[in-house]
Amino acid sequence: MKRQYFGTDGVRGPYGGPVINEDFAARLACAAARRAIAAGAPAGSAALIGRDTRASGPSLVAAVAAGLRTGGLSPLSLGVTPTPAVARAVKARAARLGVAVTASHNPSEDNGIKFFDTGGLKLSDADEADIESRLPGPGETPDWRGAPLPPEAEGEDSYAADLAALLPPGALGGWRIAVDAANGATAGTTPAALRSLGAEVFSIGVSPDGANINAGVGSEHPERLAREVVARGARLGVAHDGDGDRCVLCDETGAVLDGDEILTILALDALRRGELDARTLVVTVQSNLGVDAAVAAAGGRVERTDIGDRHVLARLIAVGATLGGESSGHVVNLKVSPTGDGLAAALGVIEVMRATNRPLSELRRVLRKFPQGTRNLRVAEKIPLAECRALTAEIAALERELGTGGRVMARYSGTEPKLRLLAEAGDETVVMSALNRLEKAAKRDLAPAL
Repeated sequence: MKRQYFGTDGVRGPYGGPVINEDFAARLACAAARRAIAAGAPAGSAALIGRDTRASGPSLVAAVAAGLRTGGLSPLSLGVTPTPAVARAVKARAARLGVAVTASHNPSEDNGIKFFDTGGLKLSDADEADIESRLPGPGETPDWRGAPLPPEAEGEDSYAADLAALLPPGALGGWRIAVDAANGATAGTTPAALRSLGAEVFSIGVSPDGANINAGVGSEHPERLAREVVARGARLGVAHDGDGDRCVLCDETGAVLDGDEILTILALDALRRGELDARTLVVTVQSNLGVDAAVAAAGGRVERTDIGDRHVLARLIAVGATLGGESSGHVVNLKVSPTGDGLAAALGVIEVMRATNRPLSELRRVLRKFPQGTRNLRVAEKIPLAECRALTAEIAALERELGTGGRVMARYSGTEPKLRLLAEAGDETVVMSALNRLEKAAKRDLAPAL
């Protein structure tokens, strides 16, 4: 069954629109609860709900809670908390469902809903299709107006402390670290975890007001963090997105490291210690080919999968690996968390810095990126790519020309009305030429939809 509402990572869109509104949130949560009950969850089993700092969050949480009750589960609130903390809580409490009300890195006008299954794992495409098949009709919307808010879960404020325990007590004494929490769900947790380890923390993006989440700050906008690192003489900077499942870093010079660099540092360190399970790193088709080369040179291998950290997770489980992620900064380490966790990723890199006594500006050199270029074309309609004859023909031609020395890709965003184009090769001129050819072909096919 084809999914109608779920995208790359949950359901997402403008708040008050046809999908992200209280009525639909209640219906969707009811369907998710029905699926859990059908899968064997006893009636009244716990379902945990967390949210980020958007102004639309509380009313959507109330609606989600009403839907969960109607579907047969008992909702508990985790309040404002990072998305990975929701996943960890589901696993720790053996809850039957987790819900994160968040639109991640999107602007405050958007919101969304992500689900976590038993064990804190994200749902598969088939699971999401099953939920959609169980949606109550528009006339069967669970009554969320005036429904009681979910009670607060007890003992779920340990996320920062649990992750800080990944490093020895006092490990960061004498360290200066800059943090950008995107005015989102990590505004309290990441600074607290680092300070508890002895670090002197300089924070930006830690004053959420319901409307400023991701607004010029966070992992999508690391420029201010880079300036803060240099101005404060920090060893590194850590930036998250609004819900905390992403991480990008700045080295001590203010240069930004993306997810590919973080993953390569972690993978090569694990290989050196003989602790990279299956000697495999899992990345998506979006990651730079330099990752493959670096890991192969160190004696490991790279597996690639579709965009989305839940696809990374599925491949990790399938091949018996534990480390993977995306160039956007989602890093999944199954030895630490059942989902992408920005704070866990940052602490992992910090531990490599401690163990090697090397600054981040040196560690990042393990990855030599192939020149890569991307372009985004906004579209009014996502015409199936198989029907875009000029674009598919141009892709085939470029793949023949590049061979194993490069690649091209076209895909629609799972969360925005955009066609994303990518080209990668050993030479910048070749990359730009390929992008120009892809864009020209795409515009021929998509002219009515642009």
